[in-house]
Amino acid sequence: MAADRGLAANSIAAYERDLASCLESLSQAGRHFDSCDADDLRGLLAEWTVSGLAARSVARRLSALRQMMVWLVEERVRPDNPCRWIDNPKQPAALPKSLSEEEITALITAARALAPAAEALRMTAMLELLYATGLRVSELVSLPVDQFRRELETVIVTGKGGKERLVAMGTPARDATAAWMAARDATEAFVTSPYLFPFRDSHVSRQQFAAALKRVGAAAGIDPRRVSPHVVRHSFATHMLNRGADLRGLQTLLGHADISTTQIYTKTRPDRLAGLVAAAHPLAKANQGD
Repeated sequence: MAADRGLAANSIAAYERDLASCLESLSQAGRHFDSCDADDLRGLLAEWTVSGLAARSVARRLSALRQMMVWLVEERVRPDNPCRWIDNPKQPAALPKSLSEEEITALITAARALAPAAEALRMTAMLELLYATGLRVSELVSLPVDQFRRELETVIVTGKGGKERLVAMGTPARDATAAWMAARDATEAFVTSPYLFPFRDSHVSRQQFAAALKRVGAAAGIDPRRVSPHVVRHSFATHMLNRGADLRGLQTLLGHADISTTQIYTKTRPDRLAGLVAAAHPLAKANQGD
């Protein structure tokens, strides 16, 4: 997966955990990846479902199994692929969870009030950047500092599979980043770091930022369970779409490989689609004039 598909380290680690769990269950039945059949895999699915594993988690484990079996067949370790006879579990139609525009404003206000001042500057910059660009949290925390050492309105981001895309920053995000850069460069421990948001010998981790964001959410009067980096990303996409952004442009900004992934945001505002038809359809306009 790392060599052929160029998956990120986090994706590789997730697949590794899923396959280890599958192998553990198969071993208890005296089976292995090279000897299991379709009935063994159906038994795994039943075991996961009975144990209360979420449908998305079951689907993810099954995806890891499918790719493992394809690889084993390609390497001639197995003569067949037992996953061919296994159906994917039905996925729940869960809509992206997002915050309101007022709640995002409250989050940013709470971040500015943090102490000490350096923490307030860093958190404000991270939050402004996240909401301005819709970056994935892994993309945000690993941003290189070199791009921000000049006046710029766009940033090149390396996303999933090593694919690069261009994202735009608004004035609030640029100003917040510039303020953090001044504090960052005045801190001796950070000067030689290649990252915009350094921490010790690396950068701020996804977990560190997520935990800090929940604390900011609590300070803003928002239930911390509703606050996460991914929720802010969803909020960016939802608010952009609600204010007239086109789906293709949003797909590019979010770094989605398939537009079907972006289309899920249209379901958060069915009234917007109705309004779009009323405003753009020629017969709708004709009826309005009658």
